[in-house]
Amino acid sequence: MSILSRYIIRSHLGPLFFTFSLLTGLMFVNAVAQRLDDLAGKGLPKEIIFEALILTLPHTIALTLPMAVLPAVLYTFSDLAANSEIVAMSGGGVRPRRLFLPTMFMGIVLTGATFFFNDRVLPEANHRLKNLQIAIRQKSPTFQLSESVVNVIRGEGGLGPYYLSAAAIDPESSSLSEVVIHDLSRAATRRTTYADRGTMHMNGAFTDLQLRLYDGHSYEVRTLAEPGSFRRTSFDEQVYVLRGVADIFEAEDGSYRSDREMPVRMLWDSMSYRTAKLDSLAEASRAGTLTAVQRALGEEVGAPEGGIRSPAHIAGADGPTRRVSFEAHARQNRYDSLRRQANRYGVEFHKKLVIASACMIFVLIGMPLGVRFPRGGISMVIVVSALVIGIYQYGLSTGEDWADRNRATPFWAMWSPSIGLIVIGGLLATRIGRWTASSRDSGWRELWLEGRSALARLVPRRRRR
Repeated sequence: MSILSRYIIRSHLGPLFFTFSLLTGLMFVNAVAQRLDDLAGKGLPKEIIFEALILTLPHTIALTLPMAVLPAVLYTFSDLAANSEIVAMSGGGVRPRRLFLPTMFMGIVLTGATFFFNDRVLPEANHRLKNLQIAIRQKSPTFQLSESVVNVIRGEGGLGPYYLSAAAIDPESSSLSEVVIHDLSRAATRRTTYADRGTMHMNGAFTDLQLRLYDGHSYEVRTLAEPGSFRRTSFDEQVYVLRGVADIFEAEDGSYRSDREMPVRMLWDSMSYRTAKLDSLAEASRAGTLTAVQRALGEEVGAPEGGIRSPAHIAGADGPTRRVSFEAHARQNRYDSLRRQANRYGVEFHKKLVIASACMIFVLIGMPLGVRFPRGGISMVIVVSALVIGIYQYGLSTGEDWADRNRATPFWAMWSPSIGLIVIGGLLATRIGRWTASSRDSGWRELWLEGRSALARLVPRRRRR
């Protein structure tokens, strides 16, 4: 690798890392804020909350890594052009198109890394997060305790039961008042505890409920070892442990995977399987339709062509014909369901490829714009990046919706925005040799004039007579 290639790549690394860190941080904070409602107030261990938040990070990285490429390329080449470095390279015999090679090499490397991440890391993270969310939703807030009633708490393996009542329960602070506990966990002992107030939380393994009680007393009766014995104990503070309670947090280990939890190979197999089922259903539908038509015309099903059924057979054909109609309707519903499933898997399959290829597409667009308009500064980088990425994401979301409604095939629904940007980037790249890459008169006004002239070429005015 030449000195120039290393210099170009090194110039990209700083803006790329900064943009990637900034976008990832902002989107991760937004994701955490959205999930706090599902995690707060349930007494979950810190490890579970931390794991749930960390598992949301791969989805954020899958989006922000391609998004960070465009502003990094725009900023790097606009900075090189503003400092007249590209002019100096051109004076030394280096053509501006020569700068495409190291930049596109970096885009190819990022494309491969993004594809590997989306194919290996992201599906597993989504699968674990889904199972964890199912387990968290099954975990009720404040241990499913109700105020002013006797709550029956059964331990694991038949341990218990415990009967607990409290006049008031605060779900946020997990505090209780006027607590009464009837402990029947031991066969030879019966214990009843009264406390003015208390707090509760689960242990680290999330198997035992720990109650810290204040200002109370307990009564204990031994029924077997010492029949008729009675003991009364007063306390200012006491830790009461309900062991092996039924509300144990267990992470789900489901084997079912949705389309967002599958790698590329599994998506392709699922799509191919449903496509084959669609073909078989279409063949069965054609055979059923032929049978219904033959019966409606009074022909003997399976008879030689031209064989006509008797009038008695025609009179009794309403029931079978109606049954064939119902079967055709059921096959049509099954066909529509399989087609939607195949489209959904196909959309996710192509989406993984499209998002990975966005790194190269953004390099193809970012370099010519950065060289052409160096005086735009950081504002130009932000506006152009937001505009291009917004249009790209809108095209992907619209294409996904069209594919779900069967208005377009998954391939064209996902790849149409990319193909359009590739064409625009190719046109810009062919004109880069005509630009002087000077920092003079290359600001916002020049960008506006260039856009207006391009629009005028696309929509020419009619000549006056």
